[in-house]
Amino acid sequence: MNDAQRQTFSVLTLNLRFGLADDGANAWIHRRAPLRQFLSTHTSDFMLFQEANDFQIDFLAANLPDYNRIGQRLPAPAFWQNNVIFYRAPWQLDAWEHFFLSATPDIPSRFPDSRWPRQCTLGLFHAGSDELVCGATHLDFEESVQVASADLIRQRIDRLAAGRPAVLGGDFNCEPNSACHGAFTQPGPPSEPQSAPFRNVLQAPFPGTFHGFRGGDGRICIDWILYRGMIAVRRAGVIRFPAADRYPSDHYPVGAEFILKGSSSGR
Repeated sequence: MNDAQRQTFSVLTLNLRFGLADDGANAWIHRRAPLRQFLSTHTSDFMLFQEANDFQIDFLAANLPDYNRIGQRLPAPAFWQNNVIFYRAPWQLDAWEHFFLSATPDIPSRFPDSRWPRQCTLGLFHAGSDELVCGATHLDFEESVQVASADLIRQRIDRLAAGRPAVLGGDFNCEPNSACHGAFTQPGPPSEPQSAPFRNVLQAPFPGTFHGFRGGDGRICIDWILYRGMIAVRRAGVIRFPAADRYPSDHYPVGAEFILKGSSSGR
């Protein structure tokens, strides 16, 4: 079977920028129109969003009518930020979980050195006989917190995926030469043989993804899509917004198309 005959799926990740931030000319009210335009021309099977307030998720839902979603907290506290996954047919949801990046992940909490209570959303999906775990996350700033978060996310993916392919996208707040990136992409300890390493869809020299509402080439590569298992990257890259007075976000999206190498479980 050649690549053209194999099933493909696509993933896009984007940090929306906190909708309640005091961003002046780049405030959320001014970014809705360019984001709507972006969504009308860029869709993927899985759309992973970070820093989403409840009203931003409502906006996404209105502009992605053919999608279902996981990761939204209802009712949401006023300043709550979600990592939400929108997904469309033929993918169907089998199970999902949301947890905090902390020593007590199943209750609202954070690591002691974390500035904010960061989170991760994971979903187990199937399309026919193919199965996939897809996740969205947003890490904090301190290196030790990032590494601890990476270790926790790998553990939770191992538990949910049980050998199935997995994709994780988000804002990792560090670059690919970081200890955090290594925590994801290096083999797990011998005591955890199922903890296979991830790979980044982006390659060196890594393109910038954070542009701070300035556009251009971007400054640092902190937004990634990581993957592992019986899938291969068909194409991937940073999606740069055209030069404009208003950008949908201060981050650029990262997109990837994958080839499923074979049925995951023979459902």
